[in-house]
Amino acid sequence: MSNETTRGRLNTLTGEVVGDKMDKTISVQIFRLVKHKKYGKYIRRSSVFKAHDEQNKAKVGDKVVIYESRPLSKTKRWKLMEVLEK
Repeated sequence: MSNETTRGRLNTLTGEVVGDKMDKTISVQIFRLVKHKKYGKYIRRSSVFKAHDEQNKAKVGDKVVIYESRPLSKTKRWKLMEVLEK
């Protein structure tokens, strides 16, 4: 987060690294609960975000926190904040 000025609160997400084959980039899978319109039951939905990992610290299976940033590439809009557990 160095060299960046933040305005207000950072949008952060916690998820699991599912891919680290790219250089300085990780794929992070996020799960969220969505209520079904008709039945009211909660369904688990997932999304995969690409995040910038400058030191290539995170490996597959790690729990990480990512935060929203400016667009870094065509698909990369998040940066790695910290690795919670290896």
